[in-house]
Amino acid sequence: MERLGAVAGELWREHPQRSLETLGRQVSLGRDALRQLVVSMVQRRFPYREFIKQCAFMTSVSAIPTVLVAVPIAVVVSIQLGALVNQVGATTFIGAVAGLGVIRQGAPLVTSLMMAGAVGSAIAADLGSRTIREEIDAMMVMGVDPVRRLVAPRLAAAVLVSMLLCGFIVFVGFATAYLFNVYAQSGTPGSFISSFASFAVANDLVIALVKAAIFGLLTAVIACDIGLHAKGGPGGVANAVNSAVVTAALMTFATNVILTQLYNTLLPTKVI
Repeated sequence: MERLGAVAGELWREHPQRSLETLGRQVSLGRDALRQLVVSMVQRRFPYREFIKQCAFMTSVSAIPTVLVAVPIAVVVSIQLGALVNQVGATTFIGAVAGLGVIRQGAPLVTSLMMAGAVGSAIAADLGSRTIREEIDAMMVMGVDPVRRLVAPRLAAAVLVSMLLCGFIVFVGFATAYLFNVYAQSGTPGSFISSFASFAVANDLVIALVKAAIFGLLTAVIACDIGLHAKGGPGGVANAVNSAVVTAALMTFATNVILTQLYNTLLPTKVI
């Protein structure tokens, strides 16, 4: 019994306890980064050069993969929903279901994948490399706050780029769904546009952008925290990158479910 209790205690320390400690550390880092972001802007000490550099870098690593993922997802949505509405005889609503599918779920999910896979991995690798080279410790010795200097600009850049990516995915996805429906499924342009305009409202795009901003915030906080606590040399950096991608993807997917349920409960769809 004593050995069983020791094994249970070891498992608790290795998994649930460590997970709770990591979650608390990430919440604390996110709070500190947001506070430093606001304070630095008010005091006009925000590192805009680092912010612009990170925006350009995040855009460069995520723009092309976003297009390559958004186009096939829009095609798959059009095929599946087109087959469904044909079975029930509601072909005139193909524009509404395809467009809303892309805006409400397709765009936020693709954004979360791109932020976790491309942006999150890049942030974790960058900060992890700085950590194992002891650059973070050197900054703290010199009196430079790593949260204000490194985390805050990456946080702001991730939120901005995530929202821009979401808007870009909405445009690419809707255009792809329109072209596929008209030229591959023999749909009519007027029916596609009119049905979409009858169901889509501004709140759909707003909630998609809000989701994207939250996904960018979560990804940046998780990736920065894991990168700043990387250890074990180059292998530790690789493990940190893998952990950041997996954790950010799981967190954004879970958050998407919660936000979608709240939106459908508080703001149900109304036909105009």
